[in-house]
Amino acid sequence: MPELRKDPIIGRWVVIGTERPRRPSDFHTRRPSRRRGATCMFCAGHEAETPPEVLASRDGPGSPWRVRVVPNKFPALRIEGDLERRGHGLYDLMNGIGAHEVIVESPRHEDTLASLPVAAVEDVVRAWRDRIVDLKRDQRFRSIVIFKAHGAAAGATILHAHSQLLATPTPPQRLADELHHARAYHDYRERCLFCDMVNQETEEQSRVVLETEHTIAFAPFAARFPFEVWVLPRRHVPAFESTGAVEQRDLARVLRGVLRRLDAALADPAYNVLLHTAPFADGESPFYHWHLEITPRLPAAAASFEWGSGFHVNPVPPEDAARFLRDAPE
Repeated sequence: MPELRKDPIIGRWVVIGTERPRRPSDFHTRRPSRRRGATCMFCAGHEAETPPEVLASRDGPGSPWRVRVVPNKFPALRIEGDLERRGHGLYDLMNGIGAHEVIVESPRHEDTLASLPVAAVEDVVRAWRDRIVDLKRDQRFRSIVIFKAHGAAAGATILHAHSQLLATPTPPQRLADELHHARAYHDYRERCLFCDMVNQETEEQSRVVLETEHTIAFAPFAARFPFEVWVLPRRHVPAFESTGAVEQRDLARVLRGVLRRLDAALADPAYNVLLHTAPFADGESPFYHWHLEITPRLPAAAASFEWGSGFHVNPVPPEDAARFLRDAPE
């Protein structure tokens, strides 16, 4: 019988289809190939085609770059100017001030985050952290979102492996919802909801995809989409910028492992990665816990019922998804 499962993070209900569990092969789609020798503005040698870099990982001055961060040429928010919060009758508005940057994850056009060695993925993770630390100094910004689209179905318009960062003057609504529910859980139980999830998933194991000393990846109990995976640190860390070097290395290993398993099980699916990290004012929060959400974008797309009702319908129980991914080669 299908189940309705409640997501404890924001109180959302999800319909889980248990009668006809679907296998990874049901979701295979044909993807454009990454031709060796193809180039774009993110490739090594094309640096003049992007805005000047704000960060680069190199072995030393004059050495080739491994990861490069540049301002987005077509930013959603502009870094120049003042917020000028104001009212317009009953409405509130402010200027579209923020920072919009691109993290180029490799100098080679054919690479993907899953195909890179662990050390290269660690460079990417470190770049995320370093940019948050730097932008956090700007008093206009309250929060940062880091996101990645892989494949056209996930919204990527450039094949070259990259992620993006948006620093915003107000926390996004999804993050505000998470903070509200996490705070209520902590007020009632005097424990972090995310820490309790880590402990329960570690104990039950049925939804765990990959785990290491510092990091755990699992299919969430109320997964919205087939093969959705969350990655959390075992230690209570509200803000991503507070992760240490060892934890960053461990996260790189787990993130790469999950993406390689998705590649193997689903034949290089399109996917999104979203980093949820505490707003700057809640960086020491006892109730919030940073995490990554990895969401494959598969042919079982949301239809009229999902969009109209707000219910997600997931035809793959997360326990089955976790098992398929655990068994997939890395």
